[in-house]
This record gives sequence, structure tokens and C-alpha cells, in this order.
Amino acid sequence: MELMFWWLLPIAAAASAGAAWLVFRKDSRDNARRRPVAHADRLTALPEYQRALRRYRRWLAVAALAALTLVVSAAIATARPVNMTTIRPEQHNRDIILCLDASGSMSSADAEVVEVFTELAADFDGERIGLTIFDSSAVQVFPLTDDYSYVQEQLTMAKDAFNGEAGSSGFLDGTWNGRGSSLIGDGLASCVESFPATDATPQSNMPAAKTPPRSRSVVLATDNFLSGDPIFTLEQAGALAKERDIRVYALNPGDFDYGTDSKQPGALLRATAETTGGAYYALDSPEAVAGIVRDVQATEAAAIQGAPRAVVSDRPDLPLALALLSGLVLAGASWRLRP
Repeated sequence: MELMFWWLLPIAAAASAGAAWLVFRKDSRDNARRRPVAHADRLTALPEYQRALRRYRRWLAVAALAALTLVVSAAIATARPVNMTTIRPEQHNRDIILCLDASGSMSSADAEVVEVFTELAADFDGERIGLTIFDSSAVQVFPLTDDYSYVQEQLTMAKDAFNGEAGSSGFLDGTWNGRGSSLIGDGLASCVESFPATDATPQSNMPAAKTPPRSRSVVLATDNFLSGDPIFTLEQAGALAKERDIRVYALNPGDFDYGTDSKQPGALLRATAETTGGAYYALDSPEAVAGIVRDVQATEAAAIQGAPRAVVSDRPDLPLALALLSGLVLAGASWRLRP
């Protein structure tokens, strides 16, 4: 704890010393008011007198201590005690696209991903989130938005569809319009294109966004089991994400690579994600999604923390509380010391 106006303390001490000198200095006129009393020792020797004298001195000491505490605590409060701390504020300017492979092998993992983000959206404040699903073709379910009630509604519908709830199959319509299945490169490229253009994307024909820089990431859930002839390969889509400064976090529940061949599905997906500055996670079970997504959120938050800044917090509570308490004690002692 520091005192912003510490120089007030010596001034208060000097003023208190001056006041004490005025109160306790000897005055020649005091003797004029005194009268001699014969045999006063008989009075002062009485037990009742001794008890009254001790009681008076105790209350006098209490009053003096309370007055001193009141003056000191009031002076400290006037000097403005503060706490000085340094913080790195977290900026809530993240853009997150959920990019989910809607093929049958991914249903359980997709359901866990949207369930976790349904819960996270309840605590979002400034983040924007979007959802794109793909199989042989990609469908943007909803673009980047901070309408969290709408996000939760759509993610709940997505969870029902991935879990195969009755009447929810229409949610996946439009993802089978192409040839083949799990065209991951096309799906990732569609997700990358879902972000608004910025000054960092000069090749885009869209006008640059006039907003502060935002952290941009794709949560890609896929097993990378390609079946068909995509327009974009996974490597090309990853290069596009890197060019746009978009990190890809890949969640793979089907990491069944054998050996060390870099062309196997899991190895390719890992290399693509890490090239963008993101990360790769092989899921032991769909239940592991919750912890991984929260790790991704923490990583993204740390990546865009604001510059350190000093924060000054006033802390007058303790000296003011002492001043109030000592004032009450002084009032009580003064009442007991009244003539």
C-alpha cells in the first residue's frame, strides 16, 4: 500500500504537536484559580478517592489514546492510501468459426464441440462466433455474431442433429451436394472465407473492416479421411488460413495413423494446424473435447492480452474505520470524564 499524498503526514504531525502544546502549556493564571485546602491528605488517602482517581486516570488514558488514533488515522486517510498493481487486461475481441465435418464418423465429436460452445457462449462478452458444417459441400449455418441467445439456439439444434434426434436431420441439408465425402480442404477453405476481410487480406475484393484487430481462429473437427476430389487440398486451405493470420485448432477423434509417414491423415492434419500457429489434438474420447476447447480458449485469450498497465485502487477503508471507531471511543471517554 502506498500514500499518494504522503507529504500531508508531516504537516499533520506538526499541526497536532502545535495543538498539544497549546492545550498542555503552563499558564500562570492557573494558580490564581487554585485554593489551598487544609488536611487534603486525609481526603486523598481514602480508598474511595484512590479508586476514583485510578478510574479517572484510566479514562484519561483511553481518551488520549483514542484522540491520537483519530488524528493519525484521519491523516493517513487524507494522504490517500492506494494499492498499485500492474495488470494485462484480456481483450474480448476474438472471432471463432466452428468448422465441423458432418460425416457420420464425426457425429459424437461434433455433438460434444457444439455442446461445449453452447455453455461457453453464456459467458461470452464481445467474442463473435460462427458455425460452418461440411461433408461433400460446406454450409454456413450462421455467420460470425455476438447474438449469444441465437448462437445457443442454433448450437442446440446442431447438437440434436449430430446426436440423431428425431426430426433434426434437416439441419444437415446442403452438406451432400458435392461428389465424395469429407472434403476437408474445401470445408476448411470455406471456414477461412467466413471471416470478414481485413487489411491483412489484400487479395480479397471485400472492403477492409474498419475495426480494431481481432484474434481469429478456426476450431476444426475432422478425422481427415478424405473420399473424393476437393477443389482445395488440406495443405492449400491451411496456407490460406496462414496467409489470413487465422489459427487452426484441429480436433481428431480418428487418429489411427500407423508408422511415421507424414502423408497419413493424422500427420497431415497436425502439420496443417501447427503451420497456422494453432494446435492439433487427438481425442481419446468425445468427452475430452470440453477440456481441449477450454485450453484453446485460454490460449487465444493469452495471445491477445492487452499491454500492461498500472491500476491505482483507493484503499481508505482501514484508516477511516479506525477513525470512526476511535471517534466513538473518544466520545464515550469524554462523557465519563465530564465534570
